[in-house]
Amino acid sequence: MPAYLNASGGTAEGRSPVRAPEPKPAPRRHGGTFGSLRVRNYRRYAAGQVVSLVGTWMQRVAQDWLVLELSGGNPVALGVAAALQFGPILLFSLWAGVLADRLDKRKLLMASQAALAVFALVLGILDVSGVAQLWHVYVLCLLLGCATSVDQPVRQSFVVEMVGREQLTNAVALNAMTFNTARIIGPAIAGVMIAAVGTGWLFLINAATFVGTIGALLSMDKAKLLRPTRLPRAKGQLRAGLRYVREHRELATILALVFCVGTFGLTFYATLAIAARNVFHGGPQAYGLLSTMLAVGTLAGATLAARRAGNGARPRPSVVVAAAMAFGVLEAAVGLMPTYLTFGLMLIPAGAAVLTFTTAANSTVQLSVEPTMRGRVMALYMLLFVGGTPIGGPLVGWLAAEYGGRAPIVLGGVVTVVAAATCGLLLARAGRHRPGP
Repeated sequence: MPAYLNASGGTAEGRSPVRAPEPKPAPRRHGGTFGSLRVRNYRRYAAGQVVSLVGTWMQRVAQDWLVLELSGGNPVALGVAAALQFGPILLFSLWAGVLADRLDKRKLLMASQAALAVFALVLGILDVSGVAQLWHVYVLCLLLGCATSVDQPVRQSFVVEMVGREQLTNAVALNAMTFNTARIIGPAIAGVMIAAVGTGWLFLINAATFVGTIGALLSMDKAKLLRPTRLPRAKGQLRAGLRYVREHRELATILALVFCVGTFGLTFYATLAIAARNVFHGGPQAYGLLSTMLAVGTLAGATLAARRAGNGARPRPSVVVAAAMAFGVLEAAVGLMPTYLTFGLMLIPAGAAVLTFTTAANSTVQLSVEPTMRGRVMALYMLLFVGGTPIGGPLVGWLAAEYGGRAPIVLGGVVTVVAAATCGLLLARAGRHRPGP
């Protein structure tokens, strides 16, 4: 009878942990930039994502603009909304990781997607009917955050079940391509629609687009999912996941860098709206165009990452650090650009750098962990990546209110550079002290 890992990280009999068997992967076949799309389940999933993510980006732009309208252009209110939406990740995402290791990830995703659709529908009805108030948006941001805290770690750890280890890096990059294609289309549509019909209809459209993802999940061939042995219910499994990360220094260092970049560097969800309205005195079209320029850069970065992965390339920790360093420098440069045009153009290389960082970090973490730990470790990854928003969101609002809309962008770049340099030194030191074979 196989021994399962217990809460202390050892086996039920108290011996050293035994590496749990990974599901048997598909035959090694990289297949170029779009290699993962050879897998039927993943192909359906990606198609559903294209539809759903366009709606998600339309809602994100509409939500930011609605908050600014209801608050009279107060950047602090935008930061509060972001904190409420991402705050639940601090409370629930680690437990969602435990659920991801225990339960059927496909069914969990269907439930979380259905919840996100319902909350978008409610917000849309309130807005279209003309009764939406700022506190309504705050409450729904909180509920959206609760659903997202389950959705994100389960989604991240589900990818390898669709495509296997050999195609994981490529699939992560293709997910980023899908995400950023939607990020180009969604804000562009949103900017035009907000000016024409207001924000409410965008929430309703987003609610309808979740049919794409839910339908893709329902139509999957469950027999072809590469599922690991499910983790049996036991006490201490959350602590075991945290202990696992602490005992792997390289993994812990990369996750620390993810936290710094996610909290202080990736604040564009708020800073672009503030820059468009308060720095360059533009309207929703100006905000939508800035979001599109950033997405053009991230899409380019995702395409290059998918091509490297399609040729069999595996990310190294040094790539993660170098990409974070490049992003920090470019982000600070964005904040210093004097005109709307130069500001927007500089977002393109900054977007490419940050996408290179996120793809490399995600793949490195997923390929470094035990199969039975992947849900919990990816939950921690998502917690660190976006869970710092309750810190970064209000900080961005305060900095913008006190020192102008450029200040949080420049500071985020500087903090990212310092964090990347520090983590690079720690990884180099760990490499020098690693015992030889």
